[in-house]
Amino acid sequence: MTDSILSKAATMEIPINSNGDSRTAEDDSLEQGTQIGGSLDEIVGTLPVAMDLQQVMVSGPNLNETSIVSGGYGGAAEGIIPTSSIKAPSMHHSNSNSSMMSEEATRGVAVEKFDSVKKWSINTYKCTKQMFSERFGRGTKTVDLELEAQIDVLRETKMKYERILRLARELTNHFYNMVQTQQALGDTFADLSQKSPELQDEFGYNAETQRLLCKNGETLLGAINFFVSSINTLVNKTMEDTLMTIKMYENARLEFDAYRADLEELSVGPRDAAAMVRIEFAQQQYQIQKDKYERLHSDVSIKLKFLEENKVKVMHKQLLLFHNAISAYFAGNQQQLEQTLRQFNVKLKPPGSDKPSWLEEQ
Repeated sequence: MTDSILSKAATMEIPINSNGDSRTAEDDSLEQGTQIGGSLDEIVGTLPVAMDLQQVMVSGPNLNETSIVSGGYGGAAEGIIPTSSIKAPSMHHSNSNSSMMSEEATRGVAVEKFDSVKKWSINTYKCTKQMFSERFGRGTKTVDLELEAQIDVLRETKMKYERILRLARELTNHFYNMVQTQQALGDTFADLSQKSPELQDEFGYNAETQRLLCKNGETLLGAINFFVSSINTLVNKTMEDTLMTIKMYENARLEFDAYRADLEELSVGPRDAAAMVRIEFAQQQYQIQKDKYERLHSDVSIKLKFLEENKVKVMHKQLLLFHNAISAYFAGNQQQLEQTLRQFNVKLKPPGSDKPSWLEEQ
């Protein structure tokens, strides 16, 4: 019996050396026999340990009930940490939460886009219906006769000013080419005056005349460029900004009439519970469009007023500049021409700059 116990104890204890290599059962039994030294009391003391190891090896460990011992086998109870309390992070649960959040965000964006498209479709349908009703004489239209007359005058004025701007640019281009031709002609006369002694005086007079005309022409070009720039700002910025506000006003007027007609159509219909809900909603939309229409109506009236004042002020200055500069140039009055540019704060290009103005580059 003692030999059987020694054999089992040696078999159950499987030590691992520092290199992590396990030894055979025969080596373990020989080493265990040497360490025990034949003492029966020590063999009996190892009997419970051997029996426990045999039971663990036979039954197998339960991972849910396995404990991690701190401080070695047989330590204090406080050092034992049940592995059942240690759980790996739930990657599947985290991934499912993130996917659910992503789906909810995508769903929210889709719902928002759907509502936006729905509102746009309803508004477009109502405005299209109102537009065709007005065109075929079956619908009513809100009209401010005084404001509509001012808008028509503005559109006509803009067309005429665009014609002035186009002609002024053509004049600038032609006059610039003439000045360049005069400069080239003056240089040619000056060169011939050096190479033709018999005609030196005649070529010299003509060279000086062309140079003077070229200088006065550059001064006049500065005045015309300033005139064109101011007209361009008035037409393509100031007037265009007012016309953009007018376009917004006209769209608001169409929407206002469309929702007004919708409210009138619902008001003459049945008055059951569902109809009353639709009427109340239509009343709210009508009030929103009415406030928008009145606000833009006020904006257009104010802008038209300030545009007229600004137009008179700008054109008074520019027409006076254009007249004085043209008159002084063709009269050959160089001092008056230069004085006109100083009067209107017109700055010329640096001397010797042959680069055409921005008007010619366009």
